[in-house]
Amino acid sequence: MLAELAIVPSAPVVVPELSGPYATEAAEVRRSVVDAAQSLGSAARRWIAVGIDGPARRFSAYGVDVPVAAAPDGDDASMPLSMLIGCWCRGQAGSPVELDPLLVDAGAAPADARRIGVDLAERIAADAEPIGVLVIADGSTMLSPSAPGGGERESAHRLQSLIDASIADGTLDALATLDPQDCEANGVEGRPVFEVLAGLWGDAPVDVDLRYAGAPFGVGYTVATWRRVGARS
Repeated sequence: MLAELAIVPSAPVVVPELSGPYATEAAEVRRSVVDAAQSLGSAARRWIAVGIDGPARRFSAYGVDVPVAAAPDGDDASMPLSMLIGCWCRGQAGSPVELDPLLVDAGAAPADARRIGVDLAERIAADAEPIGVLVIADGSTMLSPSAPGGGERESAHRLQSLIDASIADGTLDALATLDPQDCEANGVEGRPVFEVLAGLWGDAPVDVDLRYAGAPFGVGYTVATWRRVGARS
C-alpha cells in the first residue's frame, strides 16, 4: 500500500558537500528535502524512487566524492543523478530504509510515462507492506538571467508556475498533459517523471504539505509531501 509520497528536486546543490559553505541559496531547499525524507522514512521503510535515467556516475563527478547506497548495508553505488539524490535522501531519512529505483527515459512519451505510473500504482496497491514513493524531478532551468538552461524565459516562468501550482494543489490534469516540446524549450527535463506521478496518483484526493517552491540558481525546485486524504498522522 502507498504510505506516503515525497517530491524532491534532482539537484546536487541539496548535498552540502557539493554546494559548499557559501551557497546560502541552497539552505532552505536542502532543509525542506531533509524534512520530506524524514517524513517519508517515518511512513515507510521501503521506498520506490522515480527519476530520469542517465549516465551512471558517483557524486565525485559533481565535485566531491559523497558515498551513497540504496540500502543501509549497501555498497557505494554508481547511478544516474536522480538516483544518487534518491540514495542521499534515503541516508537522511533517520530510519533504515531500502530504496528501489525506477528510472524513466528522458524522452518517454506522455502516454507511456503515465502508463508507467498506473502500473506502479497497481504494483503498490497489491503489496500489503507500507511503501513510500520518492519522486525526483527538477522544473525549468531557465528562471534567471544566469540560469544553467541559457538564460531567463517568460514562458519558462509560466510553465514553472503551472508545475508548482499543480503540485501544491494536488491537481494532476496539468502534470498529466505536459507538452514534451514546451518542456524541452523551457528546460523541464523532469517532464516524464511528473507524468509518471500523475498516472501513479490517479484520481485519489490528496493531502498536500508544500514544503518549498523556488528557483535558487535559476532552476525550479519544488518539495512536497503527498498523502491520501485522511491519512495524515
